[in-house]
Amino acid sequence: MYLRLLCTCVCLSMCVSLTYGLRTNRRDERQQSHAVARTSRFNTPAHPVTSSQCLVNGIFLHEGAVWSPDACNMCHCRSGVVQCRGVPCQNIAIPSSRLQGGHQKPAHREKLKKSSEKKKVHPQNEKKKASQGKVDVEVKPKTMQRPAKTVNLPPAQKKHAPPSLPNMKQQATEIGIGNSPMATPPDMFPDSYTYDDHDDDDYLEDDSESDEDEDDIPVLHNTHTKSSPFSRNVVSLTQKLKMPVLQRPLPLPTRPPRVLPPNGGVRARVGVVKGRGGGANVVGRPVIRSSNYMASLPAGCLLSDTLIACGNTGLTSMPFIKDAGVKTLYLSDNKISKIPVRALHGLPNLQWLDLSKNKLDDTSLGLNVFRNLTKLRRLNLDGNNLTKIPLLPPSLLELKINDNKLSGLTPHSFKGLSQLLTLEMEDNHFHDGNVSPVAFRPLKKLIYLRLDDNDFRAIPSGLPASLKELHLSDNRIEVVHAGLLNKTVNLRILNLSHNKIREDRIAPRAWFHLRKLETLDLSHNKLVHVPSFLPVGLVQLTLHHNQIERIPGYVFAHMQPGLSSLHLSYNRLREDGINEVSFLGLRHSLNELLLDHNQLREIPRGIVQLRVLHVLRLNHNYISSVPMNTLCDITARDDSPLLSVHLQNNLIDRRLVPPTALTCIKQYSSVILHPQRHEQIYE
Repeated sequence: MYLRLLCTCVCLSMCVSLTYGLRTNRRDERQQSHAVARTSRFNTPAHPVTSSQCLVNGIFLHEGAVWSPDACNMCHCRSGVVQCRGVPCQNIAIPSSRLQGGHQKPAHREKLKKSSEKKKVHPQNEKKKASQGKVDVEVKPKTMQRPAKTVNLPPAQKKHAPPSLPNMKQQATEIGIGNSPMATPPDMFPDSYTYDDHDDDDYLEDDSESDEDEDDIPVLHNTHTKSSPFSRNVVSLTQKLKMPVLQRPLPLPTRPPRVLPPNGGVRARVGVVKGRGGGANVVGRPVIRSSNYMASLPAGCLLSDTLIACGNTGLTSMPFIKDAGVKTLYLSDNKISKIPVRALHGLPNLQWLDLSKNKLDDTSLGLNVFRNLTKLRRLNLDGNNLTKIPLLPPSLLELKINDNKLSGLTPHSFKGLSQLLTLEMEDNHFHDGNVSPVAFRPLKKLIYLRLDDNDFRAIPSGLPASLKELHLSDNRIEVVHAGLLNKTVNLRILNLSHNKIREDRIAPRAWFHLRKLETLDLSHNKLVHVPSFLPVGLVQLTLHHNQIERIPGYVFAHMQPGLSSLHLSYNRLREDGINEVSFLGLRHSLNELLLDHNQLREIPRGIVQLRVLHVLRLNHNYISSVPMNTLCDITARDDSPLLSVHLQNNLIDRRLVPPTALTCIKQYSSVILHPQRHEQIYE
């Protein structure tokens, strides 16, 4: 009996102990799961991280980092683990601007409601809470109209209320705030930052996601007050953050060129171009009075601060312009036939005047029309009908008067032009009898003279000693007299192409003394052989399109340092007209030798001795073979400097070219052998 009772008691105690142990284990598991759930949102690594870093919402935080995910929690990263603890919650108040417009997510309103409910701990503290103020937020489903909110604020802060917004007066009566301020100080929420983190579909979100949305609430620190590193000021959810606007740097204060519209414009006193018919005003240059000057420039003119360009605009008369800022006046390709005396008096600072391709003659120019332009540097009178050179200002540096009808130069034609550097007078009616020997005497600084396409039969005399470049092509020059170029000792470029010069009509010492002469062009003449007594310092000699049959021996022997370019194309050279001493004196200087379009039947002798030759043209001849030791010196150890060898359009059988004839040339592609005259070209 007692034994059975004892067994029953032992069984009951074991059952009770087992049940209590299971309940204890379940309670511990629930508490552990709740603790994990509270911190899981702050430490949710998606992939392994280092032991000294924490992954929070996809962001790696370093060891020792401290942050507040919301107003009531503070987290700390220690040894790769996020540890969070509760802190006293800050008072969150809704600013008055929140009631003006916009809407709030249900999750945010739920959070505000929860934070306000946490403050209601005991019923006996309700009176104390009422004395400090209370915030009640009604959470309602989102509709087309905004739900009403009730905000009770402490009366002690009504004294500092800011002025209410105009569209808030009616709502203030209903919700009972009047002109009351926010519960927090005004500097708590800076007016220069607003943020709106909601859209039209926010009312479809579930309140269960409020925890995830809490991290999206923007937080701005007040820069006017000191704040603890463990606390922060929460800005209104409806204020939009004003991002800085990136702006391009301001352009330079210069005004770009402006094209006048087709309807023209009138330049007023205050520097405004007024369009006809009440059109829009365009800022222009000042002081052009329509009462005394031309009412408008024609359509298509280009205007800028220092430029007026009216080329090919149909002008028939010279416009009256008064503008001290204009430095360039371009009136080319018009029909101007008259320039009054005072037409250019309003342009005292003009430096460049272009009147080319008009209808100006000697009677079109007023007396001293150019003399008052004391700052004029460049004058272009090409393509007119002038027969004599007008009076010009002494400041002139460049004068172009090509394609006119100038019929002579007198001793006073260039009077006062001691500063002139460039003079162009091609395609006129000059000849040996109408150019005074002292016409160029005033031009003491002239360095460039162009007299092409005239009727000279000899080089004009009396050329300035300062001259460096002389062009006399397309004349009728037949003879080069001795002594005509004795004073032009600074001459560097002489162009006598397209004349009728023969080598026997060149005086032996015609240009032998021109030691600075570097370029001589005698192309398109009637030379039969290369002239002798060439200038000593000559670098480039152009003799193409003549009737040259022979290169005399030692003709280049006196040159120092020697020619670098010799152009003998389109002549009548044959193999017997070139011997081994024809290129003597050019062995260490000649870089380019052009012998194409001649009558050569073999590669000329002496070419192999040109040690610095880079370009050789022998195409369009009658050469039939490439023997050894004609282009490559088999005794030389170094490669040939040849970079381009043209042998096409000859009579060469490429299959019979010896393998060693071109081995000195570095690249085989430098030798051009195709096509030949006898080969049929397949396309």
